[in-house]
Amino acid sequence: MADEGPKKTYKIIFEREGCIGAGACVAAHPDNWEMAPDNKANVKHVTFTEEELEKNMEAARVCPVNVIHIEDDTGKRLI
Repeated sequence: MADEGPKKTYKIIFEREGCIGAGACVAAHPDNWEMAPDNKANVKHVTFTEEELEKNMEAARVCPVNVIHIEDDTGKRLI
């Protein structure tokens, strides 16, 4: 098997102060999102690889106040 080189990484930009606690991100990707005692969401892992991209993109898409953003390793915002 050939070496595929470094894996592409992604980063979550979470504007937590704008979170309204809807929990849609937790429903979409409970492995990476959880509700905190203050009824706002917390992200468990800010950086991730391609394997988690679609689940984290879904968490960002379902956020009713659009406070979850995803950037690739070049800094390009995907959502």
